[in-house]
Order: sequence, then structure tokens, then C-alpha cells
Amino acid sequence: MSSGGKGGGAKGGGGKKKEVKKETKLGMAYKKDDNFGEWYSEVVVNSEMIEYYDISGCYILRPWAMEIWELLKEFFDAEIKKLKLKPYYFPLFVTENVLQKEKDHIEGFAPEVAWVTKSGKSDLEAPIAIRPTTLWVKHSATILFRSREFLWQEGHTAFATKEEADEEVLQILELYRRIYEEFLAVPVSKGRKSEMEKFAGGLYTTSVEAFIPNTGRGIQGATSHCLGQNFAKMFDITYENEKGAREMIGVMVMTHGDDKGLVLPPRVAPIQVIVIPVPYKDADTTAIKGACESAVYTLNESGFRADLDTRENYSPGWKYSHWEMKGVPLRIEIGPKDLANKQVRIVRRDNGAKVDIPVANLVEEVKALLDEIQGNLLKTAKEKRDACIEVIHTWDEFTAALNNKRLILAPWCDEEEVEKDVKNRTKGDLGAAKTLCTPFDQPELPEGSVCFASGKPAKKWSFWGRSY
Repeated sequence: MSSGGKGGGAKGGGGKKKEVKKETKLGMAYKKDDNFGEWYSEVVVNSEMIEYYDISGCYILRPWAMEIWELLKEFFDAEIKKLKLKPYYFPLFVTENVLQKEKDHIEGFAPEVAWVTKSGKSDLEAPIAIRPTTLWVKHSATILFRSREFLWQEGHTAFATKEEADEEVLQILELYRRIYEEFLAVPVSKGRKSEMEKFAGGLYTTSVEAFIPNTGRGIQGATSHCLGQNFAKMFDITYENEKGAREMIGVMVMTHGDDKGLVLPPRVAPIQVIVIPVPYKDADTTAIKGACESAVYTLNESGFRADLDTRENYSPGWKYSHWEMKGVPLRIEIGPKDLANKQVRIVRRDNGAKVDIPVANLVEEVKALLDEIQGNLLKTAKEKRDACIEVIHTWDEFTAALNNKRLILAPWCDEEEVEKDVKNRTKGDLGAAKTLCTPFDQPELPEGSVCFASGKPAKKWSFWGRSY
């Protein structure tokens, strides 16, 4: 039975009542709409997801972040096992000779590759690189921050034919879509990257792309590449695929978080329900605590992730703010009135709605509310994302939409030189525009359509915008 809240909870002792702290500093210093970058940094620290480290660019991932990551891994591992894929673990270190075999791929990473040159006080005979797709790739995003070290999911597979490779590229991409939409409640677009934006040295790259309305920037959520035979020939393989996902949790934070902190979708919340006793003066605290323990026990036995915050040196109001900051989907409050009426009060994190329900219906009501929250978060995020999509046809329309922080859908001639020209013409303090992806779900392209940037015949619709 649970007796202490996670993330700083402590067991409530019996006997003499402890003095209640009048803490008031849980509020956010920055608002999401006013200063997105500072707001984001504050959220991931104050919600106890990360902690700063004494090496620049590195962070400690705390249990609240790691438990979310583990929930995602649990789903994904089960799914890839259905595809008969096997796990490998490669050494952290790689020799320069092996690194040079992938020189086309490594070229973009080269300035960030870390080299080990000593063992103890002795110089190594030859320097050893820290594998750049595992560590120290500064311009790749972590699950939370752009940093030197990150957790990600990566897979490689080899096939005898391109058709088999193509099939698995899309199978894996669909798994990534499911993680984003079904678990993280983040809407994404599946599509193909341009030749400029594809994985260096690969045949083609597919991706799921998210969009952050507050900043007007796209963010590449995960990629599934067909590497063709470029890499395979180096290692005597026929056709090879690679797939990887990195930015997942960060995108979720950006999408759902608000001015109170994190907002977690129930499917990835380490704690789905936090129970808080609300004793008033002269209340039967023992009976209230017993009712809280019973509620937690019932919920855990029914398969929910529930916990109890019995810390006596914090007021109920402080606890409300604490768990709101951490994004727990549901809060249950039990006080003297609830005890007398054999009910509990449930408060939703996503919209703040409160409802009193009979204890006898606890399990059914909690399940219904968690399902509703999961669906509502995706629905709301999709509505916000879709409201930012703007279809344009001319360069003037494009620049206006870009300045209005839109996700731009434009007819394009699919020429690399034109994409380079767009980047050059939109350079500025906010960064240049680029293709995000060509969505698989293509609207009809009317006959005679021309490229918004070049005036040449258009071949496809593509998403454009600024990105992280």
C-alpha cells in the first residue's frame, strides 16, 4: 500500500502533528505565451524531470522523466518483437577506421565527435571516438533538451530486396505515429523528407512531424530511413534500414504544458491519480487517512498508477500546486464532508473540472475520466495544430504565413536548388524556412499548379516552415 507521494513525497507519521509549511513559491515565473523558451526550461526543472549537471550540455534525467521513457519503451519493445527484430548492444567506443567507413554520414557530426585519448595517465596508442549516434551529437535533440547526451530508440535491419526494406520503413513509421498520437496525444504528419533534409548518405527518409503553435515551429518527431546500399556495401549487407526517435517527451511537454506546469496524458503519466487528504480543524484525520489509503489501494489493484501524498509539513493547497506542476492527470481530495457522504472529489489537470463521485463508483469513474482526458488532449492539440495550417500558392503568401507562425502547405517543384533558395531568402534572427516533409496524405494538385517559390510546374504539396 502506498504511503508517500513520489517525486518528493514522504511518509506521514503518527503522533504529534507537524507544523504545516506555508509554501507559496510553486507558481511559474514565466508564461508559455510570453517567453516560451524560459517557460519550457522552468517546467522541466520544476516538475522534477531534469536536474542540471556540472558538464555543459548534460543533464540528469530524474525518475519522473525516466518513468515516462520506460512506459514508451515498454510499448515499442513489445511491438518490434512482433516484427521478429532482435536487440543488440554495441560498445560506446568506436575506432577511427570504422568511423571513416561512414564518412558521408559522419561528416555532419564530425565537429561534435568526442575522442578519448588517455587511459588513466597513459596516452592511448590510437584515439577512440565516442559513437556519435549514441553520444555527444550536439545538434540532435534529447527526449527533453538539445544536449550532448541523449536517450533514443534506434534500430537497423537488413533485407535482400528493396521492397522488403520499403515495407518495414513504413511499419516502423506507423509505430512512431502511434506513440505520438495514442500515447503522447501529439498530432503528427507522416511524410517523406526532401533530398536536402534526408539522412546523410541514405536513399530516402520518412518522418513524423509535429508542430508547436506557440512558437510557429515544426519539430521532427522520429525518422525511419531506407539507407539503400550506400552503408550496406561497407559492411557486406544488401539493403539496410535505420529508424530512430529522440524528441518525444520534449514535444509532449511543449504541446500540452500550461502556465501551471506539465500536463501529462494518462497513458504516459508515472502517477495517473494522486490522492490528497484534506483535514480541517477537529476533523477525524485517522478516518480521512484511512479513506485515502483505501482509495489508493482500490485503484492500484484495478490497474491504475495511483499514489498518496501524506506529507504533514505541507498544506493541501501546496500539494495541489505541486502535483499540478508535475502534470498528474487526476487529483482526488478527501475531506470530512467527503467522508460523511461516502464520496471523493476528483479534479482534472487538463481543464480543472471538479466532480464529486460516490466511493462505490470510484474505479469506473476514474477509468472513464482518464480515457476522456487522453482523448481530449489529442483533440485539443490537433485543433490548435490544424488552425495553424495555411495553404498558400505565391511567394508573398508564403512570407506572410511564415511571419504569422504558420505551418505552411505549398505546391512545390521538388528541386533542391529551389529549396536552397528559399532558405537563403528567409534567413534571419528567427532562422530560415525549410521543407518539413511531403505528407503521404496529399491533397489534389490541380492541373497547371506552379511552385510557390520558382514558378515552375509543381509536382507535390509539401509542408514548409521554421523548425527546431
